[in-house]
Amino acid sequence: MALRNVLKQNDPVLRKKSKEVTVFDSSLVNLFKDMEDTLKKEDGAGISAVQVGVLKRAFIIIDKKELVYVVNPQILSTKGKYKNLIEGCLSVPNKCGEVERPNEVVAKFQDLNGNFVERTFVGFSAKAFCHEYDHLDGILYIDKAIRMFDSYDEYYDYQDKLARLERKERKEKKK
Repeated sequence: MALRNVLKQNDPVLRKKSKEVTVFDSSLVNLFKDMEDTLKKEDGAGISAVQVGVLKRAFIIIDKKELVYVVNPQILSTKGKYKNLIEGCLSVPNKCGEVERPNEVVAKFQDLNGNFVERTFVGFSAKAFCHEYDHLDGILYIDKAIRMFDSYDEYYDYQDKLARLERKERKEKKK
């Protein structure tokens, strides 16, 4: 299909609330095909319609290497905390941040044909689901970030520093 431009963080459209999808037709299928092409080009883990300038409650995430097409999602329940806090976003390039997300999400949504689906997402997929779900309400991960970094390298340097301090503290306690 076609590649779409990914809106960047300062674009006011990203802060708008998306509208429920009521028509399941070829234009919705084409939107998802464009989003899929854009996601692959950008090498992301998910993309929402609002990120390509369309205010519809729709997104794609990757769950265990499978693309999941999500329309009109609802989060039914969440459980636990996902241990890998680091998160990035196609709309916030060259940055990442620590965000607490649930380790398990039970969701109800519609597929491309309007059929209802209930599915459980675990680990990274749960994090991706919540991240894209937030986009539909005009929320960016930077709004929830505990700590922000200018790059993944900066984040990993920070983690290394914390690990060294932890080891040093353990050694001192043993003395």
